[in-house]
Amino acid sequence: MTDQDVLALVREGLWVTILASAPLMIAALVVGLIVSLLQALTQVNEASLVFVPKVIAVAAVAALTAPFIGGTLGTFAERLFDRMIAVGGGGF
Repeated sequence: MTDQDVLALVREGLWVTILASAPLMIAALVVGLIVSLLQALTQVNEASLVFVPKVIAVAAVAALTAPFIGGTLGTFAERLFDRMIAVGGGGF
């Protein structure tokens, strides 16, 4: 395996990480922004008021996007294992 192959593998792994975590991070960002705006408008500063809606939103988005995340990670794992077999020869 050359240096370019390793760098390509690391790049692909980082991209898969971004794709898998993006829906959850975007949901947390949007809910946090909305709650922060509501807190600024009402001048209510309660820490649990931010935490609970974020947890609920992230859990809901995780449930809805689980097939996408699983498929993305599964495809990457298959490619990774295929490359490992190609490098190692597949024998024990």
